[in-house]
Amino acid sequence: MAKITQTAGRNALGTFAPEFAHFNDDVLFGENWNNDDIDLKTRSIITVVALMAQGITDSSLKFHLQNAKDHGVTQKEIAAIITHVAFYAGWPKGWAVFNLAKEVWNEDEAEK
Repeated sequence: MAKITQTAGRNALGTFAPEFAHFNDDVLFGENWNNDDIDLKTRSIITVVALMAQGITDSSLKFHLQNAKDHGVTQKEIAAIITHVAFYAGWPKGWAVFNLAKEVWNEDEAEK
């Protein structure tokens, strides 16, 4: 299984908030993401759904959409996931997430 590593916290906050950077890089993206109890594809889907449900549609969601794609989530799967979650989390949230997902899964590589 591929390991997730993250240095964004240290790169962005290392000297300003080193403890937060540690929790981000070592605990969240280190220990949590590399826990073998849930495979990376499923973990990526859960993360996208959690962010969507909260209405977080910024660069962090785009990062996690790319992460989901990198862990094997197909365009067809992400479209079904977003549609399903939109019924529970809110239709406007679905629209917002689709706009980001279309950037990650370029329409020219969309599956039939």
